[in-house]
Amino acid sequence: MIVWLASYPKSGNTLVRSMLAAYFFSEEGIYNFDLIKNIRQFPNIRLFENIGIDIKNEKEVIKNYIKVQEIFNKKNSIQFLKTHSYLFNIDNYGFTDLKNSLGVIYIVRDPRNVVTSWSKFADVSIDKAADTLINTTQFGGDLNVKEGSERSMVHMGTWKGNFHSWKSFQYQERYLLLKYEDLIVDREKTFLKILEFIYKLKKTKFDLDKTKFKNVLETTDFEKMKELEKKKGFFEAKINKKTGQKIPFFNLGPKNNWKQLLDKKIIEKIENAFEKEMIELGYL
Repeated sequence: MIVWLASYPKSGNTLVRSMLAAYFFSEEGIYNFDLIKNIRQFPNIRLFENIGIDIKNEKEVIKNYIKVQEIFNKKNSIQFLKTHSYLFNIDNYGFTDLKNSLGVIYIVRDPRNVVTSWSKFADVSIDKAADTLINTTQFGGDLNVKEGSERSMVHMGTWKGNFHSWKSFQYQERYLLLKYEDLIVDREKTFLKILEFIYKLKKTKFDLDKTKFKNVLETTDFEKMKELEKKKGFFEAKINKKTGQKIPFFNLGPKNNWKQLLDKKIIEKIENAFEKEMIELGYL
């Protein structure tokens, strides 16, 4: 069964995946970039291509989302999948269903910090990045790219649409809301909360591996992962189309402070667009 790691882009999904990958897919909890490959991204257009779906026809792709999940889903064991999609229903075809999904860990981040991170990652202006959060509902789908996540069309919705959509799992008590900021302020308590939620979904007793837990916290520290990217490179980093150089994936992280990086007009633009949600989350 699938446990979704869902979020709007640049909200901390990679950090959560890294921590879970180190805990569940290594012997000692010591992180390296290869471990994160155990937690795949969905949608991945290659999965649709492999079963003969016309990937140039996005309606056909959407129509087969659940079919693809059924093919690779392991009913008797948990597998984690990352997604930046909103929990959509397009033309009566859903993103997933409860037959394939055990639950969701939804990661959210202050949109005033998401916008600066997205600007750097996508190599666009802050103003354009703000418009993306407020108005853009999809990205990717470039089939001219031979490899990489850019080949897959992701229906992410707006920042607030993405956030609200996954709440439907609350009604089945299969939903954990995780604030990126809590991972930074108190990583130990927050990661423990994540593990307890996963074992609750599994309906199995939770016995914490203290050695692994300690090693995960140490080796997934942002600065250590940033240094690891400098030494080894990170396969999820995007290429700057102007220079042909990779854009560092791990940029500012916890040092990303909207109070220092955003001008007043951008702050007002974001706060006006997302006032209700930001109050709900304690960002306002």
